[in-house]
Amino acid sequence: MAYDLTLEFYLPVSPDKVMRLLTDKELIKAWSGGDAEIENEVGGKFEMFDGWVSGEILKTGENELAYTWKTSEWGEDAAASEVHYKLTEENGATKVDLKHMGFPNEEEMNSHASGWTEHFFGPMENHILENNF
Repeated sequence: MAYDLTLEFYLPVSPDKVMRLLTDKELIKAWSGGDAEIENEVGGKFEMFDGWVSGEILKTGENELAYTWKTSEWGEDAAASEVHYKLTEENGATKVDLKHMGFPNEEEMNSHASGWTEHFFGPMENHILENNF
């Protein structure tokens, strides 16, 4: 059985600013509160939340980004999942279509369903609003 999520978020800034928030390690550190590394090129390394998650860039572009995603809590034998973002401008804001595919189990899928809001897009939106980004 496939354990996949499809989520939608809206952020009150342009797609190019959202892409910067997703790919600039200093901005990631600022909104996430944790250490981050990202080499924004296909095959580049990706790490967030003080190393809790790591992966490799699969695709990068003006309005699309994809990377593998594996948390430090998943066992060695667990395959990495994939995260795909598609950014679309809508009425001066950005619609983020997120697909997170290939969770190792239903529990991880359900945990991430709320985690994307609580630990990722919620803090990102707060950063945007608090810093007039």
